[in-house]
Amino acid sequence: MPQPAATVGIIANPASGRDLRRLTASAGLYSSTDKASAIQRLLAAFGACGIAGVLLPTDMTGIAAAVLKASQGPGAREQHWPALQLLDLPLTQTVADTRLAARRMVEAGVAMIAVLGGDGTHKAVAAEAGDVPLLTLSTGTNNAFPELREATSAGLAGGLLASGRIPPSLGLRRNKRLLVKVPEQGLCEWALVEVAVSPQPFIGARALSRSDDLAEVFACFAEPHAIGLSALCGLWQPVSRQDPHGAWVRLDASADQALLAPLAPGLLQGCGISASGTLMPGIPQRLSLASGTLALDGEREIEFAAHDTPTITLDAQGPLTVDVEAVLAHAARHHLLAVPRGHRLHPATPC
Repeated sequence: MPQPAATVGIIANPASGRDLRRLTASAGLYSSTDKASAIQRLLAAFGACGIAGVLLPTDMTGIAAAVLKASQGPGAREQHWPALQLLDLPLTQTVADTRLAARRMVEAGVAMIAVLGGDGTHKAVAAEAGDVPLLTLSTGTNNAFPELREATSAGLAGGLLASGRIPPSLGLRRNKRLLVKVPEQGLCEWALVEVAVSPQPFIGARALSRSDDLAEVFACFAEPHAIGLSALCGLWQPVSRQDPHGAWVRLDASADQALLAPLAPGLLQGCGISASGTLMPGIPQRLSLASGTLALDGEREIEFAAHDTPTITLDAQGPLTVDVEAVLAHAARHHLLAVPRGHRLHPATPC
């Protein structure tokens, strides 16, 4: 029996790629026009894979409005875009908008959520998504969790998976995460990439981009080509997404050895490394500082004092994501994107 046509969600954070690091470093700008264009490319790919509907939240920057206008044009009809439904949600222009949109999509029973944003956006969606898979697209500043890829090919992979043509065991990847607990504050948060410990006592402007503001970095995974705080582990003690363990480094300006690391786009700093090691799953790690702040995926979120006992624990219960490369490799081996004569996209089919 054929499966019913799937509905998917798309969440594009209007604020991603537009933060303070445009002033403190040389980060580029990912505009609302760019995001609307990427969504249109996703819709074309989803339509080619037979996705029936797409849920898209409204926003105050014109992303949804531009996509809605394009969906009513001849190009969308020719490409058989999925039916577009706008989620008209109360907007606060904070991360609460992202979390509410994700929650509504899960309640609506979407097969997948495509996320356009940086590490923080993906963390917010993952917090609400449960086991609904995420299709990750990078539009933020220091993007380690969402990999940089073109929306069309990513959309084909996501569409094939959401339409049931790819076995979940092949096309989905369970990610690691870092659990951050401060019992005295009743806090239990988590990060998808890294947790940085800073001696700065206040959250302040949130972003960390100076070596003097760093004491330790704990990472789920750390790739040598990464930009951001995880690069400290990636260029010193690299660990892959597939490895069961993580990594950590401790910083000290007076250390004998210093690592030249890209803490933000165009911002290279020498960081003294005094110690490093492997982060094993399930073992809570105490901090070297008695007080300071914790940055989760690049932004300070938690202040802790001398009477607090924060711990950081690696586990394997992070979100499910679409493995784009694995899906498209399987599609190529089995010719899943082949269309028969008579199909609307076959070159011999009359217009």
